[in-house]
Amino acid sequence: MGLLRLTLKKKLSFGGVLSGLIISLVLFGAAAFLILNRQYVYDQWNAWHYQPSSSINTISERAGLSDKGKFYLAASDAVVEDAAHFNNDCVRQEAKNPILGCYTNLHIYIYNVTNTELDGIEEVTAAHEMLHAAWDRLSDSERTRIGNMLDAEYAKIATPELKARMDYYSRNEAGERQNELHSILGTEFGNLTPELESYYSQYFTDRKKVVALHDKYESVFTQLTTQADDLYSQLTALGKKISSESAAYNQQATALSAAIQDFNNRAKAGSFTSAAQFNAERASLVAQTNALEAERTSLNAEISSYNDMYTKYQALTVRTQELNNSIDSTVAPAPSL
Repeated sequence: MGLLRLTLKKKLSFGGVLSGLIISLVLFGAAAFLILNRQYVYDQWNAWHYQPSSSINTISERAGLSDKGKFYLAASDAVVEDAAHFNNDCVRQEAKNPILGCYTNLHIYIYNVTNTELDGIEEVTAAHEMLHAAWDRLSDSERTRIGNMLDAEYAKIATPELKARMDYYSRNEAGERQNELHSILGTEFGNLTPELESYYSQYFTDRKKVVALHDKYESVFTQLTTQADDLYSQLTALGKKISSESAAYNQQATALSAAIQDFNNRAKAGSFTSAAQFNAERASLVAQTNALEAERTSLNAEISSYNDMYTKYQALTVRTQELNNSIDSTVAPAPSL
């Protein structure tokens, strides 16, 4: 019996050691998992506790985000903010280049643009920042693979406007070129290569939705710019024409005035040898006067047309400035009492 009890005690002791070992292994495994997958755990934790606003829900649907795209918004605590909060959370790099959103410290902030003419701008901004969050979570090898595809696509489709934007990022976000291309191409350009379309499909149920929204509000700026550029060209050409014609008119008026004065002086002095000579010269001066008056009328009409165009150009300039102000969080109107 003593031996039995001793045997049982040993078994119990061994069992306790085994249980402790198992618990230690489990705890070690859990710790290792947390360390190796801390970003995943952080994302899951944030997503579980995230309560999206109605605006974020609407943005997600209108932008055509997939469950994964929505997850990255949730994991990044995406929020739409008014000017005061947005300016505190997102730091502008250049005074003349307003920003509409930012992904910073694993959080996404979107500026609340209330101008209805620019419908869709918040959706595109949210998707843009979501893709920054996605890029942040890619492995090094995957970034290299996707980055090479982005560079190749950029070489094919780069517009002057896109090149100017990339120059901005080169000045202010060194080393983030592919990161920015990842967000820009994914939200603003349709008909990418099949490989890129396949890659982006994990973040969007229908990427055409967000591209269409971008094209919609971008067309507002494009139309204004085109109209303003056309008017400016017309104003420049007409201004030169008026300037040239005005100079010619003034020269002719001066010469005619001198000719009339000479005619009057000779008439007073009785220098004309016959009535026929007098009448012929007078008729010539009257014809020149009538012709010059017609030129003056035409010149005044052109000046009036120039002034009308200039008024329209100023109106376009004001409207463009109003649109730009509506996306500039630093010039947002003060809240009313």
